[in-house]
Amino acid sequence: MAEQTTDETPCETAPSALRPGAKKRSRNFVLIQVVSILAAFLLGSFVLAAKSNAQGRPGATSAFPAVGARLPVPASPSASPSLMVAPSAAPRKDEAKDKKETAADEKKDDVSPALATATLATDADLSKLSEEEKTAIGTGKVPIHREGKFRSPFANPSFGGPAKAKIGLVIDEIRSYDIQTGTFEAHFFLSLTSDKTMPKINLDFPNGHEVNCEPSADTDTFKFYRCSGSFTTDVDLRAYPFDTQRLTIAIEDKAAGVDQLIFEADPNRTSLNSEFHMSGWGVANVGARAYEHLYPPRFDRDDLYVSRYKFTLGIDRFATSAAFSVFVPAFIIVIISLMGLWVPPSELEVRSNAGAPMLAAAVLFHFSLIQALPATGYLTRADKLMLAVYVSLLLNMLTTWTFMLVDEEHVDAWFRRFRAWIPPLTGAVMLIGSFV
Repeated sequence: MAEQTTDETPCETAPSALRPGAKKRSRNFVLIQVVSILAAFLLGSFVLAAKSNAQGRPGATSAFPAVGARLPVPASPSASPSLMVAPSAAPRKDEAKDKKETAADEKKDDVSPALATATLATDADLSKLSEEEKTAIGTGKVPIHREGKFRSPFANPSFGGPAKAKIGLVIDEIRSYDIQTGTFEAHFFLSLTSDKTMPKINLDFPNGHEVNCEPSADTDTFKFYRCSGSFTTDVDLRAYPFDTQRLTIAIEDKAAGVDQLIFEADPNRTSLNSEFHMSGWGVANVGARAYEHLYPPRFDRDDLYVSRYKFTLGIDRFATSAAFSVFVPAFIIVIISLMGLWVPPSELEVRSNAGAPMLAAAVLFHFSLIQALPATGYLTRADKLMLAVYVSLLLNMLTTWTFMLVDEEHVDAWFRRFRAWIPPLTGAVMLIGSFV
């Protein structure tokens, strides 16, 4: 019998790490990741645009009438036009008259009595000045005082020296603090105690709006007011969400300069009400200071300093709440993405789902953070943290892309390297973003 021989050819098997079908699917996964990254970058551009334009949003206007506004009363169909009389006509005239008288009185209060003792500047006064001095102080023929230290028309050399008034300010309540605009409403007690007779006091609040002060005591050396109004303060978000905001109330006199009135902060009378409370904020510090303020020249011979008092209340966020609302979500996003490092290269679909979706989640989370803040020209601590999150996610996604570039026999080696290198590198990036 003839021997039958069969040719046996050894069967070659594809490596288990990346088979041809898996490699084709991995290309699709990389394409999905690229599309996800482009979408995330578009979302990031929208975030930056919203952050830069937040300050330009127009305020909303209510469509409802203000409280206390008069509404038109419809006429009764049975009423005769000849019999309809406006019963509030007379009171309105009286009310308008009272308002005019009040406005006139306020204007009189704004006029400095020192103007009565000032004399009009002449050419003889200007001839004593050099050309440099004329340029600096002006050559207009405004009322001046030839005696005393200051030539300003609002100076009063005949007053006999300034009265030193100690100011005490006790905050009763602060409400409606808006970090978007830096505005807040305050109700406080204000006292002035001087060592001699004070000039006529006409207080002004440079950062206040519609401030109303009702006097409870008004003597030559002691004055006590109960004040309320709206104020504007600067907002500093560099340390957000562990930031400390400073609410300030500035006070000066409308007419009297440092030659008549000098403010002094009284630390023993600078405090808060024993029941003071601000929802969502804690009290960091309370302080006050007084200093001489010089405006840029507003008119010729404007050389008079003004004594200004500034009360400052420091408020800060609760650290636990700030950490759980900003830092914990950011770290959770990074940790979820790091879990993909332990997925084998043969499961690129699962591995890719730990990268690109987390990047989109990070961008949306960052957008939700800046919606509650005004536009700033600097990076907050939260912004730096989110930059660290973006870098960490990018490092993780690069590990997935690497498997498409290296040779198949080196895939396992790179897989072990990534598991050893990426976690500590990500931790270092997150620490830098948290504390720098």
